[in-house]
Amino acid sequence: MKKRLQWILWAALAVLLIGGGSGLALAENGDVRGLRGTVPLNGSDQAAEPNRWMPDSHGLPRNFLQQPPLVPHQVDGYKIDLRQNKCLTCHSWSKARETRATKISLTHFRNRFGTELSDVSPQRYFCTQCHVPQKDAKPLVDNTFKPVDAM
Repeated sequence: MKKRLQWILWAALAVLLIGGGSGLALAENGDVRGLRGTVPLNGSDQAAEPNRWMPDSHGLPRNFLQQPPLVPHQVDGYKIDLRQNKCLTCHSWSKARETRATKISLTHFRNRFGTELSDVSPQRYFCTQCHVPQKDAKPLVDNTFKPVDAM
């Protein structure tokens, strides 16, 4: 039993030494690139320019049929929970005219069975699960998608 444990420890040590050596060789050859890029561990890098919220605007174009409207303004600090929904302070039917905001669609007042409700359906209450705010950010990957002009 003792000999077997010693053999396992020696094998684990050998694996660590061999694996660590090959990792160093890869790093020296330049085949491995860390998340810090070429900045050394003891160096510092300039902070990236923060993404800015797009300026407030009226409606953004949709890219496909049935796309939920995009939010053309900042929503940081908007509280949406079981007791309150900040979006409804401007977009509810009673407030939309005075705030000049888009009214909630009538479809948001139907439950999953199609029954008309007097208030927003629980399935549609959490706005940001479908309606997303837009930031003026550089795309993470190239995108060649072209929307259909028939909208």
